[in-house]
Amino acid sequence: MTDMLKYKLTSETRNHCGRTLYRIQALIDFSNIDAGDFGGWIEIESNLNQEGDCWVFDNARVYDNAQVFGDARVFDNALVYGNAQVFGDAQVLGDEQVYDNANVLDNTKVFDNAKVFGASK
Repeated sequence: MTDMLKYKLTSETRNHCGRTLYRIQALIDFSNIDAGDFGGWIEIESNLNQEGDCWVFDNARVYDNAQVFGDARVFDNALVYGNAQVFGDAQVLGDEQVYDNANVLDNTKVFDNAKVFGASK
C-alpha cells in the first residue's frame, strides 16, 4: 500500500478503563472491508497498522502499546492491550484477552474466553 490511509479514527468515543478509545472507519476497500465500514475501537493510530489487511471488528478494543498488523484480525469483544502484538494471519475472537508482552502470530486463532499474556508466543 502506498501513502493512502486505509482507516481513520472517528469522533465516536468510548471510555474503557479510564482510556478514551475511538471507533475506526475504513477509508478504502480492502479484503472484505468496504470504504465507509465501521470497525472496532482503538486508542491511538499505532494500535492498528495502515498497511496489510489487518482490522479490528465489532466491539473489539486495542489500546495501550498493543499493535495489530499484517493480515491479523481482532473480533467480537476481544481485548488486546499492554505491549501485545497480533500479526500474520492471526485471529483473536470472542471474549479473549491478549496482553502484557504476548505475541499472537501466523495462523493462530485465540477463542473460547482464552487469555494470552506474559511473554507468550
